[in-house]
Amino acid sequence: MRLFILCIAAAIAGTPALSQPQCGGAFPEFLTGLQAEAVARGHDPETVRAFFRTARRDPKVIRADRAQGVFQKPFIEFSRRLISKDRLERGRRNARKHAALFDRIESEYGVSRGVLLAFWAFETDYGAFQGNFNTLNALVTLAHDCRRPGLFRPQIFAALELYERGDFDPATTTGAWAGEIGMVQLLPRDILENGVDGDGDGHVRLKESAADALMSGAKVLASLGWRKGEPWLQEITVPENLDWSRTGLNHAMTVAQWQQLGVRARNGRLGPQGLEASVILPQGRKGPAFLAYPNFRVYFEWNRSFVYVLTAAYFATRLEGAPPYRAGNPDPALNAAQIKALQRKLVARGHDVGNIDGIIGAKTRAAVQAEQIRLGLPADAWPTAELLDRL
Repeated sequence: MRLFILCIAAAIAGTPALSQPQCGGAFPEFLTGLQAEAVARGHDPETVRAFFRTARRDPKVIRADRAQGVFQKPFIEFSRRLISKDRLERGRRNARKHAALFDRIESEYGVSRGVLLAFWAFETDYGAFQGNFNTLNALVTLAHDCRRPGLFRPQIFAALELYERGDFDPATTTGAWAGEIGMVQLLPRDILENGVDGDGDGHVRLKESAADALMSGAKVLASLGWRKGEPWLQEITVPENLDWSRTGLNHAMTVAQWQQLGVRARNGRLGPQGLEASVILPQGRKGPAFLAYPNFRVYFEWNRSFVYVLTAAYFATRLEGAPPYRAGNPDPALNAAQIKALQRKLVARGHDVGNIDGIIGAKTRAAVQAEQIRLGLPADAWPTAELLDRL
C-alpha cells in the first residue's frame, strides 16, 4: 500500500511516475502505474484502490489471444462452420420475438435487424455463451502484454468509469477473453460512449438485457458510420470475362458501372445505381461472388478479420431471406504454412502484408492481386499453389 500511495503522490505532483513503460515489465509495478495514472486522470484514490484490488494477470487470456487459428479458414469452410440450420431458425425466432425492439432500432439508428441478429449469433450464440473470463483481469493482462497495449489500456479506464456508475464490478464482471462484455460483446469504452438503457431500468446491462445489448450494438454501428436504409452485401453473378483486377475491397465503382460490366444480382435487384461498391471474390473467380456496399466497410470497425466480417455480413442477408450462396468450384486453398511462405515472398517483393500470420487478410489479398497482374495471371486476389511456385 505504501508503494501505491507514493505513486499517487508522484502522479498528482506531476513527477515521472506516469512516464513508466506503457506495457511489459513486472506486473505489480505495471498495475501500480495504472492506478497512479487513474488518479492523475481525476479519479478518487480510494475508488481506484477498490477497483484494482482484485486485478490479476491471467495466463489463459494470453493463450486465447495466441490461439485464433479459426480465422485461417477460407470463407466457405469458415461460414459453414458458423452458420447452421439451428442458428438460422433461432435467429428468425428472435427476430419475431423482438420485432418491436428491432422496429425501434431501425427507426432510431437505421441498422437492419439481420445485421444485429448475426452479431448476436456469432458473438454469444444469442446470449447463451458470453464468456467466463474476469473482464478486468483480461484487460490488464492484455494491456500489460506488449502486442496491443494501445487498444486495451484505455479500456481499463473506461471500465473504471463504468464502475463509478455502478455498471461494472471488477470482481464479478465476466465476458470474453479480450475484455468484451454482454450479448453482442462490447468493450468498456463502447459501452461508456454508446451504451443504451433499452429497457428503461436506469442501467446498461448488456449481459442480462437483450434490449440494452441490441440498442447499444446498433448505436455503436451508427457511430461508426452505418448508413441508414442502405444495403451492406449482396450475392452476385459475374461474367467469365470480367476484368478481375478491378475486384477486391481496394477497388470500387458505382453499381451502374458494375452493371455495365455484366455484374448481376443473383436474386432481386442490385442497390441504388449511384452507390459505390466493390466486387468481393473471397475464394477467387471460381467461388462465391458478392457486391460490398459502403456499409460493409463499417463491419471492419467491429472486427478486423476479413473472413469473419464477410461471414457475418452474409449471415445477416440470410436472416433477411437471401438463399445460400453458390460455392462454385474454387482452386484449393493454401494451408497456413504455405500462406506464411507466400507472405514472406510478398514482403521480399516490397509488399505490405501486415503480420506474417498465415491469414489471408485485406493486405495480403491486395499484394497477391498485384503479383497476379505482374505475372499475367487472373488477378482475382486468391492465392494458389501456382502463384506460390511462380514467386
